Amino acid sequence: MASIAALLTTSSVAAFSTFTRRAAPQFARTASVGTARFMSEGPMPHDDEKMPFYALGVNLAKQMGGQTNFNQLLSEDEIELLLEGFGDTLKGTATQDSMVVLTKYGNALNKILKERSDNIVDRIKAEGEEYIKNFLECNEEAVQTDSGLVYYPMKEGDGAQPTVANTVEVHYHGTLIDGTVFDSSVDRGETISFPLGAVIKGWQEGLAMMKEGGKATLVIPSDIAYGDAGSGETIPPGATLKFEVELFKIS
Repeated sequence: MASIAALLTTSSVAAFSTFTRRAAPQFARTASVGTARFMSEGPMPHDDEKMPFYALGVNLAKQMGGQTNFNQLLSEDEIELLLEGFGDTLKGTATQDSMVVLTKYGNALNKILKERSDNIVDRIKAEGEEYIKNFLECNEEAVQTDSGLVYYPMKEGDGAQPTVANTVEVHYHGTLIDGTVFDSSVDRGETISFPLGAVIKGWQEGLAMMKEGGKATLVIPSDIAYGDAGSGETIPPGATLKFEVELFKIS
C-alpha cells in the first residue's frame, strides 16, 4: 500500500492505522535529517546464528537513537557514557541502583537534551527560511501566500479546483531542502488518492490553488507542515518541505 504518512495531519493519523507516527521520547525532540530510503546492502557483521541478537541491538538503537538521533545531540565521549550505562544496567553490573541514578540526574539530562535539540530546530528553521528566500529569487513565477506557503506553477490545469471536502488523486515527490527524498508516489510508480482535509495544511492550501491536470511545486514551511514535532525518522522538527505535485482527479 502506498504511504501518505508524510502528508497526514496529526488529527488524522489515528484514522489511518497503516500510517502511524511514533511519539518522541519525553527527554528530547527529534532533530535528525533522515531518509525513507534504505542504505545499500553490505556484508553482515556476524554469521546467521549470531545475527538475531545483533538485530535485537539494532532494534533497541532504532527505538532510542533512531528517534532522537543522538549523533546530533551528543559527543563521542558522551555516547560512550550512554553505552556504558546501557551495558551496566542490562548486565546487572551497575554500582548504583538505576532508579537512584534516574531520580538524581534525569532532570539534568532533560535540560541538556532540550537545549541542544532546540538549537538544532532553530538552525533547521533558519535554513528553511533561507531556502525559501533563494527559491523566490530564482523563480519569478513563484508566489508566497500569507501562511508562508510558496506556490510555483509548473503546468497549468484546466479542470476543477479542489476543496478540503474533496478526495484528490495525485502524484507527488517530497524532499527536504537538501534533496533527501522522504516520500514519493512517483518513485513507487503509483498515484494515490486521499481526502484533502486529512493532510497537512500546506497541502490543503497548495492543492486548492491547483486545477485538475495541473502540476506545481509547493515549498512548505514547518508552521504549516509538522512544526517542531517533525514526523517519525524522516522529517525533522522545524523542517521546510518541498513537493512536486501533479493533480489528476478530484472527487
